[in-house]
Amino acid sequence: MPPVRILIADDHTLMRQGLRLLCEGLGGFLVIAEAENGAQAVALARATQPDVILMDIVMHDVDGVDAIRQIIRATPTARIIALTMYRQEQFMLDAIRAGARGYLLKTVDAEELIKAIAAVHRGDYLIDPVIAARVLSELHGVMSELPRIEPLSESEMAILRLVAQGVENQYIAQALNYSVYTVSNRLRAIYEKLHVTNRTQAALYALRQGWVALDEPST
Repeated sequence: MPPVRILIADDHTLMRQGLRLLCEGLGGFLVIAEAENGAQAVALARATQPDVILMDIVMHDVDGVDAIRQIIRATPTARIIALTMYRQEQFMLDAIRAGARGYLLKTVDAEELIKAIAAVHRGDYLIDPVIAARVLSELHGVMSELPRIEPLSESEMAILRLVAQGVENQYIAQALNYSVYTVSNRLRAIYEKLHVTNRTQAALYALRQGWVALDEPST
């Protein structure tokens, strides 16, 4: 079998070197390129067409989520693992919405990372179990014993769908031809109607209700 061809994108040289040594030391994997920022990752992904991309989320220039989104637009079949220090649920949702097939913390051990690369190469999806447990816990908290929600207006539903896709307020305003102030006000109204307190909870609620799907194209 030919080796799994890997692109590593991380703004820390030591991290890239460590990942290269880990992957190539086991056999069956070949690091074909390294990128130190999101813009390089996008260019190298297009030029080399790797089998799997290990993508840091927070980098200089173009960040990891934007890089994932750009790569997926150019190559929808790209298989990307977000590899990050960030446990926040919104980072995970943003990365998966952008097109990542996996979301792992950099604290993952070497064996689990290698298994994840192989699994994503096969076409599977993987989320770090610690983050998955937190998302499920928060989702359960959002959905359990909620008061009856007020119906959302058409414009509020449009905003909520974009929030669930990880779109920031300024881009929601541009997409819907609103001011940022209007978007902020309507978001507050949405939170009140759904009995939630933040964007992550609102996004989880929309996903749970089936108002938006993780595989729905991002705006």
